[in-house]
Amino acid sequence: MQKYLPILRTRRERRLEKQRKSSGRARGALLGFGMVFSLVLAALILLGAFAYADVTRDLPSVEILPRLLNPPDGLLLQPTRIYDRTGLHPLFSFSSAPDASRRYIPINEQNPQHIPASMVNAVLAVADPRFWSHSGYTLQKLDDPNAHPTIAQKLVSDLILYNEEPSLRRAVRERILAAQITAQFGRGQIIEWYLNSAHFGRYAFGADAAAQLYFGKPADQLTPAESAILAAASETPALNPLDAPQVATQRGREVLHMMNGFKLLSDEALGLALAENPIFANSTPPQPDSAFVNLVLAQAETQIPRDRIERGGLNVIATLDYDLQTQAACATEVYAARMAGLPEPKAGCPSARLLPSLPPAVTLADSSASALILDPKTGQVLALVGETVQGVETPLVTAHQPGSSLDAFVYLTGFTRGLSPASLTWDIPNESNIQNFDGEFHGALRLRTALANDYQVPVETLKGQMGIENVTNIESSFGIASGADVTMLKLAGAYGVFGTQGVYFGQNVGDDFVPVSVLKIETADHASLLDWTLPQTKPVLTPALAYLMTNVLSDESTRSKSIPLEIGRPAGVKVGQTTDGRDAWVVGYTPSHVVVTWTGIHDEGEKVTPRFPAVLWNALMQTASANLPADGWTAPQGVSTVTVCDPSGMLPTRECPNLVNEVFLNGSEPVQADNLFREFDINRETGLLATVFTPPELIEKRIYMIVPESARDWAMSKGVDIPPTNYDAIMPPSIKPTANITSPELFAEVSGKVQILGTAAGENFSYYRVQVGKGLNPQTWTQLGSDAITPVENGQLAEWDTTGLSGLYAVQLQVVRSDQIVDTAVIQVTVK
Repeated sequence: MQKYLPILRTRRERRLEKQRKSSGRARGALLGFGMVFSLVLAALILLGAFAYADVTRDLPSVEILPRLLNPPDGLLLQPTRIYDRTGLHPLFSFSSAPDASRRYIPINEQNPQHIPASMVNAVLAVADPRFWSHSGYTLQKLDDPNAHPTIAQKLVSDLILYNEEPSLRRAVRERILAAQITAQFGRGQIIEWYLNSAHFGRYAFGADAAAQLYFGKPADQLTPAESAILAAASETPALNPLDAPQVATQRGREVLHMMNGFKLLSDEALGLALAENPIFANSTPPQPDSAFVNLVLAQAETQIPRDRIERGGLNVIATLDYDLQTQAACATEVYAARMAGLPEPKAGCPSARLLPSLPPAVTLADSSASALILDPKTGQVLALVGETVQGVETPLVTAHQPGSSLDAFVYLTGFTRGLSPASLTWDIPNESNIQNFDGEFHGALRLRTALANDYQVPVETLKGQMGIENVTNIESSFGIASGADVTMLKLAGAYGVFGTQGVYFGQNVGDDFVPVSVLKIETADHASLLDWTLPQTKPVLTPALAYLMTNVLSDESTRSKSIPLEIGRPAGVKVGQTTDGRDAWVVGYTPSHVVVTWTGIHDEGEKVTPRFPAVLWNALMQTASANLPADGWTAPQGVSTVTVCDPSGMLPTRECPNLVNEVFLNGSEPVQADNLFREFDINRETGLLATVFTPPELIEKRIYMIVPESARDWAMSKGVDIPPTNYDAIMPPSIKPTANITSPELFAEVSGKVQILGTAAGENFSYYRVQVGKGLNPQTWTQLGSDAITPVENGQLAEWDTTGLSGLYAVQLQVVRSDQIVDTAVIQVTVK
């Protein structure tokens, strides 16, 4: 046995050593796992900390809620009000009550006037049945950033986070704040705040305002059935008792059943409530009833959510000039009434007395009109009159077909590519059968004349030359979408650029840079939410290009006198109309104002022309410009004035019948002499082109316009004098014995060096010369050699080298005698 003890001891030691190693490996593995777990946990904690820090960064304070909602000075207890630019004239208030008041009603039943329990329970049933048991928030619908499942979350979303875009981050922040306000202010305060700020439709904010609007009673007198109807409306304000009475009643009954299901209404009370037949009040709450207020709201809500604006507590200072708006609306109503053949509603206002007369014996019963006045130096809308039908203004202002009102941008495209107001265009019949609005063609014109008179043939020709893409690019730089309907606002903004030396003044509103109707938006305690008092600027054109366009559009001497556009001061004006006669425009500007007027017709049997809106434009521009100096525009650097021939726009010649001063961009002035008018020798008896054989006593000089072949038929049909194309019949001249050419023969073909033979002699001979000229009736002659003082009889008179020449030539011999009598002999030859 003793001899086995060492062996057993050795085996035991090996076994123990093996166990120690195995245990060490296990402990090592466990330790490694623990370290990895600890690192992962630490990373998660760090990530969570960073995520929490990001979510809570700039988290608003919940102390804003008492400032907004607690009486008597809670900001939301005042409705949002819109004022004119002075802040003295209210334009609209977001309130369901005529006096624009809002009352805060507690839920405490010990208060003489309180929100009844039925109203509280009805709202809880539809909005937050577990209100009294949760901590103000729920993680349900966390993945839906537009869902707000608890009343505390609704308050946070509507009043604190209203300006944050929906996202998971916002949803988490909403729940954090909801938990904070529940813990800090208590559930009773939260439901009271909610009931006094919830929107029940038609600008009724708070239960008391809703009770007064829909049932004509204070909130403390609401029955369970009425409370249920209002609770349903608070969930979907559009389905309110005024706009959807049957739906509102049915939804109220559904709410009553919900209240009963949540043990918030007994079975007996449910039966009594269902037996009720609530009577809705015949209320007419104020609504935005002017085009200007609608524009203010449309632009303001690009910066501040519309719900927040309507909820209250804001003062919106608009750009509107109250007096100018009053005059603009009055003049538009009178104008629209006159067009429709109706009695004038406000004939006594000063602006209406400035209206020129309408076209005689024309009544457009189914017509409408609107107008806008803009300050181009600030990009602020001073007045806006909605579409006025038969003398009654509506709040509607829509986009319309621009027609030819945008033609100026086609010409501007040409000016940017080397053309000028002096450039020649032909207003003649064309293959595309385009017609001018006046039904006439006007022949050769400067672009100035075509633009000023709204001629369509030249503008379509120019558009083809410039390319649609280039024109579209120019229009888009002014904020105009090519091929789309256009609003008065965008048209005014675009043309205002010409009057401000190429600079567009306005603001970025949504995706557009446009004139604005809002100066600033402040809370009731004067905290600024939006400030547009200082305009942004957007350079669009060089001052020189802007001046070129203004110089044309303000040219009273060029545009038609049949449209009343003269107002006693410089004004750039562009008229526009559609080919179907449904829309007509006038947009014009001075350095201080842009006025746009539109008139439309719906009756397909009638047509409206710019003659109509021009009447309104004239009165409104005079009204807006009253008491202001009659300032115009001075030429900036980069513009020169040159005297040119009209209508070619080229440098004057002796033949040019009419000279005008034209404006050019430096470097684009004409350098060639006019070639549109030429002087011709005409046989006054035959009316044909004179030749060298025409007796001098029958030749007279006449100046003709050189009409291109494409315009020749039109010119002849209009009786336009054009030069004859045929020459006088050539009668062989009588041969004089002392002055004749015998070789070459008449009408001979010659080439190379030609010997000219004949006689130059006779009594009182002094000298002779031989000269040649191209054509049947050369206007210039080239002498062959010098004057010869030696008489020649039947010999060589001169030698003519015809190398490099071709065509019909006249060869003339002149024999000069001492008594200053000149005998001539002429032949015609063809040089080959």
